[in-house]
Amino acid sequence: MATARFCVLFIILAVALAEDAKVKHKTAPKPVRLFTEEELQRYDGSEEGQPIYMAVKGVVFDVTKGKEFYGKDAPYNALVGKDSTRAVAKMSLDPADLTSDTTGLTEEQLKSLDSIFEGTYKAKYPIVGYTASRILNEDGSPNKDFKPEDQPHFQIKDEF
Repeated sequence: MATARFCVLFIILAVALAEDAKVKHKTAPKPVRLFTEEELQRYDGSEEGQPIYMAVKGVVFDVTKGKEFYGKDAPYNALVGKDSTRAVAKMSLDPADLTSDTTGLTEEQLKSLDSIFEGTYKAKYPIVGYTASRILNEDGSPNKDFKPEDQPHFQIKDEF
């Protein structure tokens, strides 16, 4: 009887460890791409079967697995299809905050932004690209301060 219990316990433990290993193992990321505002708008959750993307701090995340939060008619759908950095920092769904502009945010809001960026978006959702505004100046010229190697999850083999 004790042997049978031990075997059942061993099987349960093995299955649990296998599930844990699956969660920790991620497949190799697809090459990242550059999104213009117009391109990013296409991924706003309005079309069934289309991925749902949102940007925070110029980094575009695939939030499709959070469809119940970000999909069509979901509570946070206003955040998708655009760079919603300011809204995330302020924890706001006000249309005026649905922008990448961080001008005038308080130190507390900026800390909150970094915490949510690292602890939620980078931890849960795959990075699929960057917004053009992160890499290019408004006139379309390259942003000389942008360094790919300083970007989250960047690897030399990633393509833009």
